[in-house]
Amino acid sequence: MLGYSVCLVTMNVAIYHSFARIPLGLAVTIEFLGPLAVALVGSRRLRDLIWVGLAGLGVVLLGWSPADLDWFGVAMALLAGASWAGYIVLSGPTGARWSGASAVTMASVFGAVVLAVPAVLADGARLLDARLLAMAAVVGLLSSVLPYSLEMAALQRLRAGVFGILMSLEPAAAALAALVLLGEFLTGAQWLAVACVVVASIGATRQGRRRPASVG
Repeated sequence: MLGYSVCLVTMNVAIYHSFARIPLGLAVTIEFLGPLAVALVGSRRLRDLIWVGLAGLGVVLLGWSPADLDWFGVAMALLAGASWAGYIVLSGPTGARWSGASAVTMASVFGAVVLAVPAVLADGARLLDARLLAMAAVVGLLSSVLPYSLEMAALQRLRAGVFGILMSLEPAAAALAALVLLGEFLTGAQWLAVACVVVASIGATRQGRRRPASVG
């Protein structure tokens, strides 16, 4: 539970630092390399190297992008991706000991307690601002409560493979949302990088759900 909680907290803190410094679509694309790596680790099929190569091409395209990137923001997105990978790996054993949504609840409480200390030290008086508290509540609702609830509902109605493919579209969805809502424009190379990661994620998800037939 401790490792699970640390991964969840680090993932959220790091990605928000990344959002503050690089376009949202790029941040989510880089972060998605974490679950993509989990999907590919342990694979012994030569064809899976295609998805690794596509993901690598996406990273190279981001690095060669003509737009100036804040490399601290990139590092934060990579940290978020690594934490997401840890969160996925630890979800199974943690969920086996904590039923329902209690694991996420406990991890969220852990994060709130841990982050309260630096928040109070940084500017504790502002934490009493009603407008700030309202914004924090909205962010918490839209970034954690609703997504986790909708994911659980989706998993009850969709096959795991279909769910994984839909989740793989997150980088493209984030880039489009940032374009429409925030006016964040990506270059052609950056859109190609997003496409590479999306295709690699879909390919890894489809390949991962295929299991060899049992020998009777």
